Amino acid sequence: MGFSLFSLGYDWKELRRFESLKNNDRTIVFYAENKASLNHFKLLISELTEKMNLTICYVTSVKDDLMFANKNRKIKTFYIGDGTARTKFFLTLKTKILIMDMPDLNSFHIKRSKIYPVHYVYIFHSMFSMHSYLRKGAIDNYDTIFCVGEHHVNEIKETERIYNLKPKKLIKYGFGRLDTLLDEKKPHTYNLISNNLVLIVPSYGDKNLLEICGIELIDKLLKSHFKVLLRPHFRTLKNSKKLLDLIKENFGDNPNFILENGIIPPDLFHRSLCMISDWSGISLEYAFTFERPIIFIDVPKKNLNPNVDDISLEPIEISIRNKIGNVVSPNNLEDIPKLVKNLEKNDHDIEEQIRSIRSKTVYNIGYSATVGAKYIQQLMESNYSE
Repeated sequence: MGFSLFSLGYDWKELRRFESLKNNDRTIVFYAENKASLNHFKLLISELTEKMNLTICYVTSVKDDLMFANKNRKIKTFYIGDGTARTKFFLTLKTKILIMDMPDLNSFHIKRSKIYPVHYVYIFHSMFSMHSYLRKGAIDNYDTIFCVGEHHVNEIKETERIYNLKPKKLIKYGFGRLDTLLDEKKPHTYNLISNNLVLIVPSYGDKNLLEICGIELIDKLLKSHFKVLLRPHFRTLKNSKKLLDLIKENFGDNPNFILENGIIPPDLFHRSLCMISDWSGISLEYAFTFERPIIFIDVPKKNLNPNVDDISLEPIEISIRNKIGNVVSPNNLEDIPKLVKNLEKNDHDIEEQIRSIRSKTVYNIGYSATVGAKYIQQLMESNYSE
């Protein structure tokens, strides 16, 4: 599907095409809000369509979604944009199961169906604790939650108790994105030292590492003869154009600097020496994939939930932070090149510690899709809907 096809009103044509399907052809629907959504759906969709031979509908707001190039006949794809066609899609949705990684269902303009008892399944797009990185009530209007680990189960149950909410169905699922990364890791054989690539992956907000010390950090790494790939958060790309222009002005002509505006290419992700972050969820993905410590810049943690302290449980990203990485003050950036070089040495104790934390943090490593697909099949075959 090329960009030329996206004419005015194309989203409405696609919505009508979706709504014209027979009920049996739209029993299971996935909705992708952004490019990252597919990362969390990919293995689950493959399990459902290729191993269970089920038909699914994939509805997306991404014009260049990679799913459009998929040749699997069990996957029906639709583009509905992010405007009023999408709003109507949700309001008048008629399907048995809708699976998505978008929080805040029924809180803003994206509503539960007004005409059909759809069963809504939420997949986390981060391993972080739900009460610290999502708004209050962000997943309250889902029926089933695919939990990454025990921390999510405990947090959701505590939230339901504190706010006297109706219990949701909690599935011990895992994290599909981690399973994908671990699988991609297997064929890669490389020399990290010769590659010398450092990834800088900040979170967003006015106090993220890029805003506080990004230019200085990039400069120190380049002068220490490292290659640097900077992947700003997509919100930073929208909201901090002056800062990004300054970064391009300073480093755009340096052959050892890459500014990545999308998803980090898998080859560079897997061939990197280390990751520097602040509070980005990708830090756990990286540490758990490569069993190497993250370098965390110690900036204030962003908080979308002002009621976070209502839940007494310490967020997972705080409780394991010092165990899976080195926390460095923005005032001590001169320490970072030495820390990066020390990562070149294989530290089996650190590797074992990270593996142990990973096994305690994430359910069903390597087969989350199998667990999720079996549950969806059972749900599809039952008469249960909420």
